[in-house]
Amino acid sequence: MGERFVAEVGPVAHGGHCVARVTLPDEERPRVVFVRHALPGEEVVLEITEGTDRDRFWRADAVEVRRAAEGRVEAPCPVAGPGGCGGCDFQHVRLDAQRRLKGDVVAEQLRRLAGLDLLVEVEAVAGDLPAQLAGLRWRTRVRFVRTPDGRPAMRRHRSHDVVAVDDCLIAHPDAREPRPGTLAERVEAGAPGAGHTFDVAADGFWQVHPGAPRTLVTTVLEMLDPRPGESALDLYGGVGLFAAFLAERLGPQGRVATVEGDVTASTYARTNLAAAPGTVEVRQGDVAQVLAEGLETDGDAGTVDLVVLDPPREGAGREVVAAVAARRPRAVAYVACDPAALARDVAYLAESGYALASLRAFDLFPMTHHVECVALLVPAGNLAR
Repeated sequence: MGERFVAEVGPVAHGGHCVARVTLPDEERPRVVFVRHALPGEEVVLEITEGTDRDRFWRADAVEVRRAAEGRVEAPCPVAGPGGCGGCDFQHVRLDAQRRLKGDVVAEQLRRLAGLDLLVEVEAVAGDLPAQLAGLRWRTRVRFVRTPDGRPAMRRHRSHDVVAVDDCLIAHPDAREPRPGTLAERVEAGAPGAGHTFDVAADGFWQVHPGAPRTLVTTVLEMLDPRPGESALDLYGGVGLFAAFLAERLGPQGRVATVEGDVTASTYARTNLAAAPGTVEVRQGDVAQVLAEGLETDGDAGTVDLVVLDPPREGAGREVVAAVAARRPRAVAYVACDPAALARDVAYLAESGYALASLRAFDLFPMTHHVECVALLVPAGNLAR
């Protein structure tokens, strides 16, 4: 730690850094270094922040740029650079270039883990305020830690050390810190003028970009094309966001089941879906276990027409994917906040006969390495036709 090397920066990698290699005098093979605050193609002086002689790879910060890449800009936040706040990864990158980097990461994960060769375009999210055109002022919830003298602060990257942050530039003008209580969130999506209001725990999960719920719901509905009278599963369903719009589209003869592990979120889902048309089943519990037990939504043959998968960062996993595929849905919409987990689960679905029909990626987290994807998977035979 603390040693410095001059290095050429290679491709972007999943996690908000780029790959570089340094060669030590007593080693035959170059050492892999994951470098933050760099861009592909640059020549930088990097300073090792984590690593020993025994480690397979090191971590580092680019502390000096000797040859800058196209797309580099001065970070708007004064604490966004090496040794500063760990909340943002790409403040040194122009916004369109950030999106290209994220698209490259999604494509690389799909190629490496699912054997798919795709060109991925990361889209801006509709509904941004003018101040957000530069990727700032979008985060509606911000959780601060405190300095010893009580000032708001963020942690350094991969550290418990804190950095005072007087003004978080990605925080929405009306951003709030999560606290106990209930909020009402309105989502307009689907048909013109259509929408639903959701009760949400103020300290529970809800998308932090103001345009995210509408964007995700609209995309999922377009991909699945729900038809009146069909059945649908909404897995990892939270407070019922997707289930409410699905029930509306499926109508009085439709059947929807939503499954969520969090007790509080499931309680809110029951309230939010109480007036939904058709048969709506809200189940609280581990998704894999509930699927193994069976649901009222499962047809006589144990089948279902549509599935929405919106798992946490670690993804759905093989057991859940197998249980979904066993129900033979005509379409699966997979909402993913982690491209590696998405690619792995797409590969699992391929083993069960499902193929990736379309993919969209959205920049719901500007200035960070995070990206949200929505993938449509259908039986491989249907895609071939």
